[in-house]
Amino acid sequence: MSTVVRTPPAESVLVREPGPRELHPGRTHRRRRALEVSLALAVPLALVLLWQLAAAQAWIDDRVYPAPSTILADGWDRAAAGELWPDVWATLRRVLAGYAVGTAAGYLLGLLMGSLSLVRAALEPLLDALYVVPKLALLPIFLNMFGLGEGPQVALVAATVFFFVWISTMSAVIAVPAGHRDAGRVFGASPWQMFRHVLLPASLPAVLVGARIAAGVAVLVIVASEQIAAADGLGHLIFDSRALFQNDVMFVGIVCVAVLGVLFSELIRLAGRFLTPWAPRDRGRGQS
Repeated sequence: MSTVVRTPPAESVLVREPGPRELHPGRTHRRRRALEVSLALAVPLALVLLWQLAAAQAWIDDRVYPAPSTILADGWDRAAAGELWPDVWATLRRVLAGYAVGTAAGYLLGLLMGSLSLVRAALEPLLDALYVVPKLALLPIFLNMFGLGEGPQVALVAATVFFFVWISTMSAVIAVPAGHRDAGRVFGASPWQMFRHVLLPASLPAVLVGARIAAGVAVLVIVASEQIAAADGLGHLIFDSRALFQNDVMFVGIVCVAVLGVLFSELIRLAGRFLTPWAPRDRGRGQS
């Protein structure tokens, strides 16, 4: 009688060879970045070309929706004649002033309320109630307080930015892990050292996200405010040109608002990357 001896199968070994991403990380990153930039440019360019084609083929009424070439030519002429820059500067001046005031107030109060539970218990219900009030509804109050001029516009932007920064700061400070705070106490950190070395580094990335959102909202609010109670600015330019049926000028103002909003938001993002090099980046190396 023969005996069959069965040998156990050899253990399977998973071997992973390094790919292009591991062998050439710099080259892979550059290709990935080039693809991202190409897509970011191709999509809006395709939409603009489609708009231009629709206007040229009379698929849309170019009196209501002027072709991009017409808008570009009119914007160039107004800029060259010096008619566009006063409105751009007026809007930019109000946005920067209101944003600075609102960010400073929101950050300080958010830091205080995030650190002290009794202060948070006292003020949070009131601020929550004020947060849901449409900010444009406050414009008549600011007009009564500051009169006509720059005051109401700056105050409206500051009030809008304040709530975004306050909420993001308070939430970020509350979310700092208890272990971080305990480590600071173990090493005998003073209140300033606790803020400088624990609360600030741990909360700043989330605070800057709120500040970036507030930058875009600030531009939206000032344009709406200028349409109601201003004699200059991009919002006034858009509203006034629409009333005069100068749709090409109206679109010039809209494009300027879009460019201003993008540049302002990107400036905050770049500042965040500079101030928080330890935080994950939303773009660039390390993104898959």
